[in-house]
Amino acid sequence: MAILEFKDISFEEEKNSIKINFLRSFYSKIEKKELEKIGKFKLSKNSIEFPDIQESKAGKKFNFLLSESFNNLKSKITGKKTIYIHQNSGIPLIGHNAFGLIDRNTSIIEVRVVTGCNIDCVYCSVDQNQRPIDFVVEKDYLVQEFKKLIEFKQIDDIEAHIGTQGEPLIYSPLTDLIKDLSAMKEVSQIVIDTNGTLLTKDKVDELVEAGLTKFSFSINAIDENIAKKIAEKPYNIKNILDILNYISKKDVELMITPVWVSGINDDEIPKLIELSKKLNCGIGIQNFLNYKFGKNPSKQMSWETFIDKMKALEKEYDVHLLFDFKEDFNIRKTKSLPKPFKKGGIIKAKLVAPGRLKNEMIAVAEDRVISVYNSKSGINTMIKVKIIREKHNIFSAVPI
Repeated sequence: MAILEFKDISFEEEKNSIKINFLRSFYSKIEKKELEKIGKFKLSKNSIEFPDIQESKAGKKFNFLLSESFNNLKSKITGKKTIYIHQNSGIPLIGHNAFGLIDRNTSIIEVRVVTGCNIDCVYCSVDQNQRPIDFVVEKDYLVQEFKKLIEFKQIDDIEAHIGTQGEPLIYSPLTDLIKDLSAMKEVSQIVIDTNGTLLTKDKVDELVEAGLTKFSFSINAIDENIAKKIAEKPYNIKNILDILNYISKKDVELMITPVWVSGINDDEIPKLIELSKKLNCGIGIQNFLNYKFGKNPSKQMSWETFIDKMKALEKEYDVHLLFDFKEDFNIRKTKSLPKPFKKGGIIKAKLVAPGRLKNEMIAVAEDRVISVYNSKSGINTMIKVKIIREKHNIFSAVPI
């Protein structure tokens, strides 16, 4: 008899297939007739039993079907095809802007665990509607590569900043990831960027106990109608305010981070400043920026105008709004991670997966990920490309 048990997978029986729930937010399917080729089977929540076959044989055959089903993995949040990046995927964690690790040669390492978001903000710089593919990264793979990176930096007082092209709270191993990062002696700060809509008081307690040191909390309006208009999804402002109040009383830092979208939430900015004073927390007001592949509901405020407005609000409300990132956030320069490619260089790379954008493919070379645009070649093809971007070890290229 074989009983195969899983930590991150649960099963649901459907009419002609078995639904594979993965990391809670993702799913794939296996046809029942394919499982029946292995033998009779019985499902429970996190296991599958084959009573008439040896465990080694059943495991090998079932894991093959499971791996094949992951070629059609989808996000429950966005409904989009999802690429699972794990230690055996052949996809490095450095080189792309959407997933993995981003090192801008400072004491902050950005940890991007998952793409996709449960809301669809009107100002979003990502605009997930233009991005047909999502990514989710194995937790142990992230921890392994993070450790390698901080060993290279050879400094203490590292900040692990967990942000995504989406919402990190849809990533079910988030608590375990924070625990693992917190256990590293070099890491002194662990921050998450969140819209807060998936937070509960129990979840706040869980994250803080795991080692989270700061919530960077995106809230853009207090007026319920304006908040819903900005989120473009159901948005319970009363619950958000309740959670913020709860966080403010915990042993964890809190900063609210509204985006000022001219013509949409102008009157909400003073209210949010007052909220920060009430909560005794920081506030980092961001200027809405126009991006080529983002949503652009408004024209970007000029930096000169934005800074003038910040100065006026600082004076009126006696609050700190214009930050020096080095002094206010203790950001320090570190030695540069080597870049194996130079802008203008021509290299050979292997296409391994579709990318986030419609005209993008993910390629791999020299232990780096490269975004290749407008390639007509298929996956597993070796092609020549010209590097057109290499800043901060984030690479883009075009075929030649």
